[in-house]
Parts: sequence; structure tokens; C-alpha cells
Amino acid sequence: MSDPPVLPSRFAPKPAWLKVRAPGGETYNGLKETFRALDLHTVCEEARCPNVGECWAEGTATVMLLGDVCTRGCRFCAVTTGDPRGAVDGREPEHVARAIARLSLQYVVLTMVDRDDLLDGGASHVARTVRRLRELRPDILIETLLGDFGGHEAYIDVTVEASPDVWAHNIEVVRRLQRTIRDVRCSYERSLGVLRRVKAKDPGRWTKSSIMVGLGETTDEVHETMRDLRDAGVDIVTIGQYLRPTPKHAAVHRYVTPEEFALYADVGKGLGFRYVASGPLVRSSYKAAEVFVRGMLRPGDPEGAERELRERLARAEAAARLEGGSLPRSMSELAARSTAALIDPSTLVRPR
Repeated sequence: MSDPPVLPSRFAPKPAWLKVRAPGGETYNGLKETFRALDLHTVCEEARCPNVGECWAEGTATVMLLGDVCTRGCRFCAVTTGDPRGAVDGREPEHVARAIARLSLQYVVLTMVDRDDLLDGGASHVARTVRRLRELRPDILIETLLGDFGGHEAYIDVTVEASPDVWAHNIEVVRRLQRTIRDVRCSYERSLGVLRRVKAKDPGRWTKSSIMVGLGETTDEVHETMRDLRDAGVDIVTIGQYLRPTPKHAAVHRYVTPEEFALYADVGKGLGFRYVASGPLVRSSYKAAEVFVRGMLRPGDPEGAERELRERLARAEAAARLEGGSLPRSMSELAARSTAALIDPSTLVRPR
């Protein structure tokens, strides 16, 4: 069965189910100011995610490592493409870990730009960040949403050995659309191979992937992609509507209805995924804490999941206060506190 080729006009209004309120509120605004003060790049903002307000309010955020310039140029992604020429901030793992430890987050997604200019693709950098954050905030759940590292198993293994709670890599689109939507250095088979490698290295590690729809795929192709991901051992799959970030990016082929997303969710559950998040506004890191708790910690127990989410958020707020000593009274105090924490007193020149 194939979907009819309906090409929405670039200027046509989006369907009602894709309209969301502008993000706001005390928690959202506080986190936004904090991320700016601590010089943290979030994919929530870089990728213009429509769910940023909802996720931040629930104590989930996605932080981008290794800068904000990607060496690949996928036609769906709003992150800047370029050549960082091997530039890496060696202080970033410590800085990011300390910054996140001060935030009232219960779940953090550490993602990265592709860094084909680095020998290990940035794997060791990611691993150091995960380990340091784990030392500072043992309570926080950590997901790594990573690239393919050129398919090099040794580099993949480095990130798996850091023991994130969830290891994610997105296949993005169905097999037929890979060459027209993803960078030429990406591939369907390589993505599946990366996910298989994670399971081979650590069978108990939860794995996750994401599929975008609305780019011209057929329903059968989406089903095939879900089957291939499940065969690769993937535990969690998210399926969401592609939204064109700028006129320079790939056009939306059609808007998939909520009813179709519900059918995808039913198929995914039948295939044996531990959790399927399928909906128009779903993204790879959409409500990641809720997905993990409902699918992994409290399957089939919605009341228990709600209770655990509330408890985890309360523990995260308490841990953030403990790590920071006390909550800062102003953004200036927060920035000064962060800077002081990163300075080695032995490097200071003291007056005679």
C-alpha cells in the first residue's frame, strides 16, 4: 500500500495537530537563561524543536557536544555544516558535566555533531563527558544520541563502555530516501550495523532509533524500517513528522495524520519494541524521561510511571541544589559560580 503524493505548499498553513503554543513559563525561561550563561548548546534550540517547552518543564534536555558545526550536510537538519578543522575544547567534558549537575534535570540526552575531522569521530570526548556527569550526578538518567563514527566498531565501543542508560542512533528515513535526505557518508546499512554493534558489545544496553515521515515514503517502507530496527535489537523507536526548518532544506511531501501515527505505534508494539513513541510532534528525544520510565522501568504501570517521574524530578531538583550548594539568586551569580568551579587555583598568579 502506498501513500498518495500530496505536496503541501510552502506557504500553506500547517494542520491543527502540528500547532503548539510558544514555549514559556518559569522553568523554561530559567533553563534557557542558564544554558546561555553556561555556554551550553542544546539541540532543542539548534534544531528548532517544537517540544522544547514541554520537555524542559519535565526536566529533560538535549545538550550538544563537540561544538555546533557538523561535518555532514543532511537535507533535513538545521545544524550548521562546515569544517571545524579538528578544533576541540578539551575542557568541555568537565564543563558540561558540572553545568548539567547544577540543573534540575532528571534525564539528559548528550548528542553530538558529526566530527569526521577527528581520528575517533569524537568518541572519547563523549565517553569522558558521560563518566564525569555520572560521578557528579549518579541520580541522573543519561542517553547518548550519537553519529555512526564512520562504522568503526572500536570507536562505538568506547561510547558503549561509558555506560549511558540509553544508546541512541537515528536511522532517520526509510531505505529508499537515504541518498536524497541524508549526507552521502551516511547509509541505511551502516546505521543498522552501528545499532547491532552496540547490542553485541553490551546486550543489556537499551538502544533507540528514530524515523521521520512525511518525506515521500510509503506505509510499507515505514513498516520495513521498523522491522529492520527491531531485527537489529533496537528497544525503543520514535516516529515523527518531518518539518522543514528552512526553504533550503528538503520539502515536506505530506502531513501524516494522527490516526496513521497511531497505526504505526500498533505495528511497532506488535514487532516487540519495548516502547514506541509515534505522533506528529514526536522527535528522537521527545519526552525522553517519560519514554524511558514508561517503557523500561514501569512497563504496563501508568500510575507507577507518573509517580516515579514526579519523584525523579524532585530528586533532580534536590541533587542540583546539593551540587551547587544552593540555587543561584541571579544569572550573574550562576555564571560566576560556574567559572570559579572550572578554575584551578594553582594556576592563579597571587600578589606578593
